[in-house]
Amino acid sequence: MLDNFTLDEMKKAVELVNHAVEVEASGNVSLDNVRGIAETGVDFISIGALTHSPKALDISLKVVHLQKTS
Repeated sequence: MLDNFTLDEMKKAVELVNHAVEVEASGNVSLDNVRGIAETGVDFISIGALTHSPKALDISLKVVHLQKTS
């Protein structure tokens, strides 16, 4: 797990492990910088913003009871 590594640190870590283990990048990952992170050679990338920072969707569920008439 490469948590909050810089791109240079990630590249060095990937070279150091030399495919002996799978490497995951995490921390400070966004859709703006994910390409650069992918180009370091990591195997996996975690983007926490997908789960902890989504835009809220305000929806309403209104239930109407219709009374049957004879």
